[in-house]
Amino acid sequence: MIPATPFPRNTPLLIVDDDQLFCGMLADYLNPFGYDLKAVHAGPAGVDAARNSTWAAVILDVMLPGMDGFEVLRRIRSFSPLPVLM
Repeated sequence: MIPATPFPRNTPLLIVDDDQLFCGMLADYLNPFGYDLKAVHAGPAGVDAARNSTWAAVILDVMLPGMDGFEVLRRIRSFSPLPVLM
């Protein structure tokens, strides 16, 4: 039995990671808990996704193509206090 979660069903999470296998594994694990995951696989795409949608939180990799995770975080912080797990 899956334990109850304090979040409502379909809680949107953004994953910014270039490892597509890892993103799929994370989605498979978190979807049953009520999270709706969207994955993008490059730094600039992560900034755009964070800016253009509403997320409960972001799971952010450090080593990304196009822009590293620290710069992605700096840019997200310029427009949002969104929780970010690196």
